[in-house]
Amino acid sequence: MTATPSYELIIFDCDGVLVDSEVLSCHCLTMMLQRHEIEADLDFVFETFLGKSVSAVTDYYRAHGRTVGEDFPAELRTLVRRSFAESLQPIPGVTKLLRGLDLSFCVASSSDLDRIEFSLELTGLAPLFAGKMFSAQMVRRGKPAPDLFLHAASSMGADPRHVLVIEDSVSGVEAGKAAGMTVWGFVGGSHYARRDGVALLKAAGADCVFDRMGDLQLHRREAKHGRIG
Repeated sequence: MTATPSYELIIFDCDGVLVDSEVLSCHCLTMMLQRHEIEADLDFVFETFLGKSVSAVTDYYRAHGRTVGEDFPAELRTLVRRSFAESLQPIPGVTKLLRGLDLSFCVASSSDLDRIEFSLELTGLAPLFAGKMFSAQMVRRGKPAPDLFLHAASSMGADPRHVLVIEDSVSGVEAGKAAGMTVWGFVGGSHYARRDGVALLKAAGADCVFDRMGDLQLHRREAKHGRIG
């Protein structure tokens, strides 16, 4: 196997990678859809909307002849913030990992900037990402398009070929690969407790998949010597 080039930058997704939020946010979305008389359960929301923006949700239903109302995004945002304030936790081991990294890193998320900042403040991670937060609001197309990751890499002064993306969703993996980056799938969030995330993310194109943030340093060392399978 050809050796992987040294990385200039690690781009972390936020939800499900830095913070264990996906079960909380998907549960809120399920509740909101049901309030708007749209039949949906948690499994459907996971499969259809995991890693995508609120605008992707409204676009999906518009394309299927349904509307959720102009107040839907604001109502969902309020519900998610309340849920996060009560229950949001960082992914185990991520704080130690970030503090020990010896190369540049940032966050690039489909969530709006306000939610990214709120999530990172709640979990104590915000100081580590000061000036390094990128949102789908900043680009024309969200994931699975590569726009957000390319924007983040450009802003951080990194060559996309030397960027490592850490993602937990199919759309995020596809976005990173479309950007010409190396993508490692992360399945340590609680939303993968009963789902085969390894097969899902590998099928989407992930270069490897791991489930503990403490393993990332080991993976980086191995990658530089061409041993990641």
